[in-house]
Amino acid sequence: MISTVKEIEREAQEKLGQIQSAEDLEGFRVLYLGRKGKLQALMMQIKTLEGEGKKEFGREVNQLKKFLEESVQNLKGRFEGQSGEKESFDETLPGIIPSVGTLHPINETILEIIKVFEKLGFEIVDGPEIETEFHNFTALNIPLDHPSRDSFDTFYTAGKQLLRSQTSTVQIRIMQDRKPPLRLIAPGRVYRPDTVDASHSFMFHQIEGLMVDDKTTFSDLKGVLHLFFREFFGKETKIRFRPHFFPFTEPSVEVDIRWGKKGWLEILGAGMVDPNVFDAVGYDSKKVQGFAFGLGVERIAMLRHGIPDIRLFYENDLRFLRQFR
Repeated sequence: MISTVKEIEREAQEKLGQIQSAEDLEGFRVLYLGRKGKLQALMMQIKTLEGEGKKEFGREVNQLKKFLEESVQNLKGRFEGQSGEKESFDETLPGIIPSVGTLHPINETILEIIKVFEKLGFEIVDGPEIETEFHNFTALNIPLDHPSRDSFDTFYTAGKQLLRSQTSTVQIRIMQDRKPPLRLIAPGRVYRPDTVDASHSFMFHQIEGLMVDDKTTFSDLKGVLHLFFREFFGKETKIRFRPHFFPFTEPSVEVDIRWGKKGWLEILGAGMVDPNVFDAVGYDSKKVQGFAFGLGVERIAMLRHGIPDIRLFYENDLRFLRQFR
């Protein structure tokens, strides 16, 4: 049987010298290394042997296999491009442009808002999304019986913490760590168990602003917001301030912008920081004063791009997202 192996090897060597094309090489490969080739027939015979004869025959077959595979591999490069399956490289063909991702419209809007406030000297800050009741409610002068503290309005964790419902929590942490003057904005995700519809989501994005020193006034707040809206939406943008109530600011206002045929649209809440908030973070409320404001990023993006449904931002529909390239 070993003589049979030697005979096949000699035969293969002769045929290797006759190979002139990729088609010849493929025929050789199939004849000797194919599923029904001569090598496979020898491999099947190993099972029928025993003892030293089986071991010696198996060694000879493996050596033949190695010889055949190396021979095919060595000749393969010589015939590259000759077969119908492979073609030579045409350097005149245009290149393949890879698909490149772009910013999500929400992230793009956040960066554009940040860019405006950076020009006004505001610092960008961040904080944890899992928060304590102190940072999310108590320090913001929100009483214990306020509806927002209820589990119907806030996501609580098993560890008696919660998913922040506003990025004002970042302002509290910064004021605990630093002394005035402060001028900062805090962008990020917030969470509220709202029923999802065209204008509500259980997760959305906010940007909260804060300015604190010993002489900041309500006029400064109005000036900053006027500059922001006219820079962001255009110099002809008209805004108005309406009295409102927020636990963490006093006086408080709702801010509207004039938006075409839709008339006045509520866009953000703002006001002068309540003295109780300063007391909670260790500031002397008789020596410092400041303003705060908060806006929803999705509402800004929807207005700017004419998007009617907030759910479109989160469906990952590429047909929608490609519009913002």
